[in-house]
Amino acid sequence: MIEVKEVISNAEEMMEMSIMHLEDTLSHIRAGRASTRLLDGIKVESYGSVVPLNNVSAISVPDARSIVIKPWDKNMFQPIETAIINSDLGITPENNGEVIRLGIPALTEDRRKELTKQCKSEAEHAKVSVRNARRDAIDQLKKMVKDGLAEDAQKDGEDSLQKVHDVYIKKVDDLYTAKSKEIMSV
Repeated sequence: MIEVKEVISNAEEMMEMSIMHLEDTLSHIRAGRASTRLLDGIKVESYGSVVPLNNVSAISVPDARSIVIKPWDKNMFQPIETAIINSDLGITPENNGEVIRLGIPALTEDRRKELTKQCKSEAEHAKVSVRNARRDAIDQLKKMVKDGLAEDAQKDGEDSLQKVHDVYIKKVDDLYTAKSKEIMSV
């Protein structure tokens, strides 16, 4: 029979995965500052295969408003530029023959509000995932009572589960607050 601690541990693992997904999602939302994470999802055609951009070039952030991409092979300039233009990044690359520069434009107030709403939506999805993990664990505990688990053990398990749930909901709120602050700061 599955132990109560194991049920709580499994739920906590699911909640942690929700937090990790939220962190990853929020890191890809552009906050007006240059970051190499903005280019993580971009794939480039290289010698017949599609690979991540950082596999064919060195990417650096010389200042808060630009990203510099230095391809390791001169033949990669065109495929990299095409991949960036075709991505949902919304930035036009500048090629000087040595490096590709991406100028990160300042965000307008409307765009900042729009990005904050997007962050809130992502945070709500994460909260739903955390709540679903809690609900599934509670259902599992209720089934265990039918299989012979003491009701006191079930109630204690639910109390522990609620505490874990509250910690993860607070983490989601903290991540959202930090990203909103980053987006809204000019």
